[in-house]
Amino acid sequence: MGKQPDETIPALTPNGRGHQFVLYGDSCSGVAGAPHEKSHAAVNRVVSLLAPKPEFIIFPGDEVIGLTGDEAELRRQWSHWLENEMAWLDRNETPLYNSTGNHTTYGEMSERVFADVLAHLPRNGAPGQEGLSYFVRNDDLLLIFIHTLCAGMGGEGHVETRWLEATLKEHAGARWKFVIGHHPTFAVNGFAGDYVRQIGSEYRADFWRILRQNGVLAYLCSHILAFDTQIHDGVLQITTAGAGTAHRMPEGVEYLHAVQLALDDDGLRYQVLDTDGHVRERLAWPFELPPATTWPCLSDGEQPAPATGQFDAARTSPAIFAWTIRGRTAGQTAGRRQTLLSANSGENTREPFWMGLSGKTQQLTITLQPEAGRSPHYWLGPRLNDDENFCLQIAIHSGMGPGGIMVRHSDRDTWSSMPSSSSWGAERLQWPDIWNVSTDANGDLPFLGDELRISAHVQAE
Repeated sequence: MGKQPDETIPALTPNGRGHQFVLYGDSCSGVAGAPHEKSHAAVNRVVSLLAPKPEFIIFPGDEVIGLTGDEAELRRQWSHWLENEMAWLDRNETPLYNSTGNHTTYGEMSERVFADVLAHLPRNGAPGQEGLSYFVRNDDLLLIFIHTLCAGMGGEGHVETRWLEATLKEHAGARWKFVIGHHPTFAVNGFAGDYVRQIGSEYRADFWRILRQNGVLAYLCSHILAFDTQIHDGVLQITTAGAGTAHRMPEGVEYLHAVQLALDDDGLRYQVLDTDGHVRERLAWPFELPPATTWPCLSDGEQPAPATGQFDAARTSPAIFAWTIRGRTAGQTAGRRQTLLSANSGENTREPFWMGLSGKTQQLTITLQPEAGRSPHYWLGPRLNDDENFCLQIAIHSGMGPGGIMVRHSDRDTWSSMPSSSSWGAERLQWPDIWNVSTDANGDLPFLGDELRISAHVQAE
């Protein structure tokens, strides 16, 4: 049973100086009596129970169902959303910051309506985007809201970057920097596609370079009906689109939710709350690992696993499995799969976890197969050259879903999530009790290179 009206939900708060706020989006509501009004109200109720109250709320787009050519109807939807559905929120006490979305800014008329009905938002954005893009500086915190659907640039998936970069440089002294937009930069749950599901490909590399080089902690977005966290070159992409559009969410995988976050000198923490007020996922970023030079080396062949069991995403302290893998790749392999490390249980040779090199490009590949009889899900990493000395670090974080399978080259480098089309990660895996180094459980897929050395570290309760 969910929280009763007289109960409260404990909010994460900063340890010392910092901030705490709420992020949720994509209610697609604004129509009295429509299904989304009820589901949006369920999420709003959870947010209203947080104690202490958030300092501010970020809503990264698609407040109303919109997508109509009738301006009067669009304005009626906005009026209902602001004056009825969000009437519970004292916006003088808790500011509400909105970004544009594909249901709300799908052409020049709707852009004009957005800027008009949200006239309280700052008018300090990119030239020609007044009221559509803007920034908020709150002491040591910088929030930059970008317009990922600029009609003057081509519409959905098109984004201005010169103003963004200039604004970040102007506010370089901010302790914490976030950029907020509607469209993800990187595919979420396998939902990929230029302009429709992601920022257009001609903008992505430069956009992410700007975030990385200017010390942005996270890009906050929505659009894809999911909760998802990824890391790329040390910058988080946090996607939340669970504020009301329940009928389009994959059943049993995603859920209506709001995200409550806290910032302090240790980093960022969040909890993802469902409509019963239960914590479904949580994260503290960055996570700390001891130096890789202290990790114990694994012997070749079969050995007991250092940790077993299931570690779900709501645990206070998630499990983290990490490996440093060194070796030299083989020459011509004809594309045969090669095992670096696999895992199985007892006499059962089915491998819920497999890590190795695949194909003629000798691409780092990880597969998870939580259920027998179901196809494994794939995560793809760097491609290695023939006869190449290599060193890779791989980490699997049970609290980060599919984005929690990460790679880097050394302790000095930043993590990046390995691309996948999966909607789940290691939180579904029942970790087996046997690890196999340099071969699979059947002995059919050995490593074909030389000098393979694997050291491992596990953090688990």
